Amino acid sequence: MEYGYLKRFLDALISFTALLLLSPLLITMILLLAVFQNGAVFFKQERPGKNGRIFGVIKFKTMKDTRDSSGNLLPDSERITGIGRFIRSTSIDELPQLINVLKGEMSLVGPRPLLVKYLPLYNEQQARRHEVRPGITGWAQVNGRNAISWEQKFEYDVWYVDNMSFSLDIKIIILTIKKVVVREGISSETAVTMEAFKGTK
Repeated sequence: MEYGYLKRFLDALISFTALLLLSPLLITMILLLAVFQNGAVFFKQERPGKNGRIFGVIKFKTMKDTRDSSGNLLPDSERITGIGRFIRSTSIDELPQLINVLKGEMSLVGPRPLLVKYLPLYNEQQARRHEVRPGITGWAQVNGRNAISWEQKFEYDVWYVDNMSFSLDIKIIILTIKKVVVREGISSETAVTMEAFKGTK
């Protein structure tokens, strides 16, 4: 069996099981966010998936929508909430994406789904990251996450596309668990999350 078909079967099975097992945690987070963020629980944003097809990625909301006098969003460091900082550091904010995996829009492992506005900025090699379904975690995430440059991240993404296998996915999942436990690579050196990608010069 081609691994792509097995991967999709495992994604559906594991995401469904995980949603059931994690339902007490998910319900608790929904209640806490509803109380401490005035009802703002989920964050949904359009992202490109396999072959650039647009879908709505789901996360727990960790930031306020505070804007300056010109209507522009304030920097991430000024908008992130106290509980948002905690759930981001523990990667709990990513758990609602299990719904995306169950729907077939994402995979458990693959290049992270980035912003739609980045699509025209990729060079030909970087755009190959969209040859597979995006993942909740990926090779770039276990090799630095937000603490590495965009160029390094895309190199890891394309390497994964060329080397995707069952054993590699298991390795990435194990390394992801380790990263979450020690909370490595959550932020870049200059921002709470990651600076915007502006294209490779």
